[in-house]
Amino acid sequence: MSGRTIKRGGKGVRRAAAAQGKALKVRSAKAKTGSLFDTVMSWLPFSEAQLHRIFLAMILGIVAVGAWMAASFAGIPALARDQVAVFAHDAGFELHNVNVRGTNNLNELKIYQIALADRNRAMPFVDVQAVRARLLELSWVEDARVSRQLPDTLVIDVVERKPVAVAQKADRLMLIDKDGHELEVVSAERARGKLLLSGPGAGRQVAALAELLDAAPAMRPQLRSAEWVGNRRWNLTFKTGQVLALPEGKDQSSKALMTFAQLDGRNRLLGGKAVAFDMRAPDRIYLRVPGRTDPVEQPAPKAAETAKAVAKPVAAKPAAKTEEKE
Repeated sequence: MSGRTIKRGGKGVRRAAAAQGKALKVRSAKAKTGSLFDTVMSWLPFSEAQLHRIFLAMILGIVAVGAWMAASFAGIPALARDQVAVFAHDAGFELHNVNVRGTNNLNELKIYQIALADRNRAMPFVDVQAVRARLLELSWVEDARVSRQLPDTLVIDVVERKPVAVAQKADRLMLIDKDGHELEVVSAERARGKLLLSGPGAGRQVAALAELLDAAPAMRPQLRSAEWVGNRRWNLTFKTGQVLALPEGKDQSSKALMTFAQLDGRNRLLGGKAVAFDMRAPDRIYLRVPGRTDPVEQPAPKAAETAKAVAKPVAAKPAAKTEEKE
């Protein structure tokens, strides 16, 4: 009797065919996926190795951020910063000295008070920008530069505002710069010799007054004070005590001042008998002479020869005087 072995559980024909068909589909899908991936990779400006490095860097970055956040919650950065401060202190990198440069009128004690608020702080942790911001709050400081000079010195370079005039307030005299910025209260003794501005809002008109005086530079050194009248025009008082009333308006006042400067250059009005000159009328100049009851009125000069005509009434009557006319 011949022996014959029969395996149980073997694959039938149908099963084998199905398995072969499935394997064929998998290989076909892999081939298509690989082809699509290769196509996408060909569009990118990276090689496959570079792309792998980019993905690795992104993963490491995410891990680092997560670690930093966890460390922050645990207070590790603060501990590290404190440890660095200890090391800097032991090495002598600690704020002990302040070197101030560029001051002339400013009280340096105010600067030291601001800078030394961080005394005994490790130099790496001195906030120079915060120190500069506090310095800029001082009235005299126009600009400031703060830098570290290791191991223990803070260097402060100050640009001071320049005083150009004194504004007369109701109860005090205030030193101001070219922009009308108030610097500090001064005494009458200290204000002597500086241009005195009076009238409501005069301090805010410093730049406008400077522009007006640029129209007649010869008048600037002879000016003693200026009054801003009615928030619209100027009365100028010269060192001789004589007063010039100018008209309203930037152009009108500039032209009037230039005319007056020309007349003074030819006829020496400043230092003469007239105590005041009123040029508010567009076609008239009023000369006010003490002791007269009527003003000396002259047509407004329009040419060089009219300058002589204006001066004739005063020269012909040297004793003639009039009261001031408003």
